Amino acid sequence: MNRLAGVTSPYLLQHAENPVDWWPWGPDAFEEARRRGVPVLLSVGYASCHWCHVMAHESFEDAAVADYLNAHFVPVKVDREERPDVDAVYMEAVQAATGQGGWPMTVFLTPEAEPFYFGTYFPPEPRHGMPSFQQVLEGVVAAWSDRRDEVAEVAGRIVRDLAGRSLTAAEGALPGEPELAQALLRLTRDYDEKHGGFGGAPKFAPSMVIEFLLRHHARTGAEGALQMAADSCAAMAKGGIYDQLGGGFARYAVDREWVVPHFEKMLYDNALLCRVYAHLWRATGSGLARRVALETADFMVRELRTAEGGFASALDADSADPQGRHVEGAFYVWTPAQLREVLGEEDAAFAAEYFGVTEEGTFEEGSSVLRLVGAGEADDPARVADVRARLLAARDLRVRPERDDKIVAAWNGLAIAALAETGAYFDRPDLVERATEAADLLVRVHMGDVARLCRTSRDGRAGDNSGVLEDYGDVAEGFLALASVTGEGTWLEFAGFLLDIVLEHFSGEGGQLFDTADDAERLIRRPQDPTDSATPAGWTAAAGALLSYAAHTGSEPHRTAAEGALGIVGALGPKAPRFIGWGLAVAEALLDGPREVAVAGPVAGELHRTALLGRAPGAVVAVGEGPDAGTEFPLLVDRPLVGGEPTAYVCRHFVCDAPTTDAGDLTAKLGG
Repeated sequence: MNRLAGVTSPYLLQHAENPVDWWPWGPDAFEEARRRGVPVLLSVGYASCHWCHVMAHESFEDAAVADYLNAHFVPVKVDREERPDVDAVYMEAVQAATGQGGWPMTVFLTPEAEPFYFGTYFPPEPRHGMPSFQQVLEGVVAAWSDRRDEVAEVAGRIVRDLAGRSLTAAEGALPGEPELAQALLRLTRDYDEKHGGFGGAPKFAPSMVIEFLLRHHARTGAEGALQMAADSCAAMAKGGIYDQLGGGFARYAVDREWVVPHFEKMLYDNALLCRVYAHLWRATGSGLARRVALETADFMVRELRTAEGGFASALDADSADPQGRHVEGAFYVWTPAQLREVLGEEDAAFAAEYFGVTEEGTFEEGSSVLRLVGAGEADDPARVADVRARLLAARDLRVRPERDDKIVAAWNGLAIAALAETGAYFDRPDLVERATEAADLLVRVHMGDVARLCRTSRDGRAGDNSGVLEDYGDVAEGFLALASVTGEGTWLEFAGFLLDIVLEHFSGEGGQLFDTADDAERLIRRPQDPTDSATPAGWTAAAGALLSYAAHTGSEPHRTAAEGALGIVGALGPKAPRFIGWGLAVAEALLDGPREVAVAGPVAGELHRTALLGRAPGAVVAVGEGPDAGTEFPLLVDRPLVGGEPTAYVCRHFVCDAPTTDAGDLTAKLGG
């Protein structure tokens, strides 16, 4: 019996009609394995994962494969986005055993949840040196039946090895100028000067590294850091990884030139990159950065916002093409003939040159991914806008990719921060309203009555899985950004609730942090990872929020916890800066203060806007007027108007500048 009907995960629901007798993760599945004396097949993926769909169609929808699975295993299906803790623990084992990882992840476990054999995608027939999935299943069954002692020994050794990998302390001194300079030097060596970004194919958008580069430039004036950030952003914005018609970014490029993306669109990528481009505009005034920030924000609101006011997780990479086949990228790619059908001969020729659509194609079967390869938009902006609008209208008639509509707390926190700041920078109060509505949903549905976060919700109903460290860190970050933009101190208060839980339930000795709470479900080991993946590590996300909250409130415990957590950045930053970019960005804020800005005056007034546009790394902004302002924002206590005019106060390192009523003077104080 398949037990996935009625769950909240869209990914699990995709498998609810499989002939495989799937169980959701939980103690009942492992009790069943013990009762039957069989191993557990753990299959981990997510709803917009292309190869997860492929393996599902090839193997999990096959009746013969399902019969064999059901007879010899207890099959357990996990949505990695709902259970990042389960995913992290077993992905670490997969990577340690095979040297690589990815999704779908396929792991065979004992009934005690100890892993003993690993893989990712397995094809239905042997190919490219890989065994077929059926061969793998038969091999595992043979080992389980004939060499059970050997299997137990392997599983025990793997669990002991994983336990030995735990970080017993934040292994490093507090990052200072030398460590950040070394990190910059290492990034310079890894930088792709021709195409932007770092490393080769596949190439991911380095959003967290770019945040570090922008903050480093703001603090030190290092032009090389700004150049790497600006050139990388320009290359991505002009490449196929960016949706040239509808806005928003795909997951990654399969090549180093940013030509062909993996077409799924994730909320977290777009939230992080929306904020990056807004911050790049703040640093440079780039018109391209402004356009991309706003288009990405509008994409999130238009295509990912749910009826409850939150933001859905992702859009699938696949959809139906004109022949009715379900293929990757069908919604986004164009042929010259399709351009002519929509635009006519003359405008189609213009569009083909402008967007790089060729007869040979840059993707599959003669189709091309749209890029900006032709003349600059300034040459004929009206024509470009008209062509874009007509192509977008035609594309909207195609079969749209499926949407994973679950709400993930952490990713909504990232979206709240991005939309709040983008709305404030570009005078788009509607974006601030959307950020506020998402924050309301997190408080109402995800926090409940005791301020403990649940990881996900769907259709306004909270899921069963507890929030992990990244949820607390990213949601607190979003609430802090919203407090600075709106002047509503309740968001500062909610951030404090969440960060107090981090201190109580996620902290260990020596500044270490854990990805799961001390009262969460016990896995074969308590996951703990300070490095960035697609999103900021929970470790450094929490450190950044703790630091900002301490700057707002003067709380020494929160500041001490932030500094303790940043010790790992001192150790890893110079060696692997590409994988701890957000930690380096937080370290920049620490070195700069961060600066504390109190604006005694109206929300959205000139001084408030000037404070938000300040480039000082990680500066916090409190705004309000009247005798009660200090009750919501501690920074506003005893901050009177000067001469009856709105007044700004800037402090750092326990020293305050003279108050100012002049926006230009405030800009200078904040590194403008």
